[in-house]
Amino acid sequence: MVQFKNNMTLKNVRWGIIGVGNVTEVKSGPAFYKTENSELVAVMRRDAEKVADYAKRHKISKYYTNALDLINDPEVDAVYIATPFDSHANYAIKTMRAGKPVYVEKPMARNFAECREMLKVSEETGMPLWVAYYRRTLPAFLKIKQLIEQNTIGKPLLVNVKLYKQADERGKTQDEMHWHVFPEIAGAGHFFDLASHQFDYLDFVFGPVTNVKGNASNLAGLYPAEDAVSGTWKHESGVVGNGSWCFVVDESSEIDEIEIVGEKGRISLPCFSPGNLKLTTESGKSEMTFNNPEHISQNLVEQVVNELCGIGKCVSTGVSAARTSWVLDEMVKEYYSTK
Repeated sequence: MVQFKNNMTLKNVRWGIIGVGNVTEVKSGPAFYKTENSELVAVMRRDAEKVADYAKRHKISKYYTNALDLINDPEVDAVYIATPFDSHANYAIKTMRAGKPVYVEKPMARNFAECREMLKVSEETGMPLWVAYYRRTLPAFLKIKQLIEQNTIGKPLLVNVKLYKQADERGKTQDEMHWHVFPEIAGAGHFFDLASHQFDYLDFVFGPVTNVKGNASNLAGLYPAEDAVSGTWKHESGVVGNGSWCFVVDESSEIDEIEIVGEKGRISLPCFSPGNLKLTTESGKSEMTFNNPEHISQNLVEQVVNELCGIGKCVSTGVSAARTSWVLDEMVKEYYSTK
């Protein structure tokens, strides 16, 4: 049982969710009422009809259209924020100032500056802050970390990241496009939404990035955000990284791969697409198949609940997530410095 600076202790965690959109339907929402010592007691969405429907389908007793009503509900112990990125910092800060721990969707906020403010309030209030980088808890990604720690590919040298995707925005007006491509809401474009997972996982395996250089461009002109990014970086462990991302390619050019090269072999795995972990060493080539939990955030949610109940630690904190946001900012800063 954990004790916070305001002497709060928890045996059973009663959660409220701010923002019950698509990500909470299967990926995360059910994990809060399927995890031991955890229950989901309240949800919030501005659309009254949609939040009522969500609450009914997920058998949640309370629902709100105002976030502050949920934050101040005395029956809510902790809050999960799953809104667009532009409100992460605002809601997280209000929640922590109300004396409640926060679990925030990734990326942590629109930019590193907002992350720093969230960490400052977490320190001031004593309220824990976690971020939903669940790849730190998925079987295939944990296996890669284990293989590296066991020296299976020798000393790790390089990491190469490639992510090329088609543009769903083609043929749409800007009014029809998802908010992920509007920097005032998302901080940048699809790069922030997707590359954040990749950089956070690499931080988990190789330690913080110590220097980074990036180039971002808008090549297709479909929306305001960047649609292509390339860059290089270095981890404090010495591992050198190289990556390229493009979100306007043809179907035939789509690729999703993280490759880790060591002195005695290599490992590769898709980050978002279905696919096996591939291992190449002096002994030959092999593939490993792993299954994710039904609710892909489940393992991480369990860690958060366990830490709140004083029986474990969560591997994805506000401190580590803020490091990822710093890297993302550095990769695109020249593009946005001219905007």
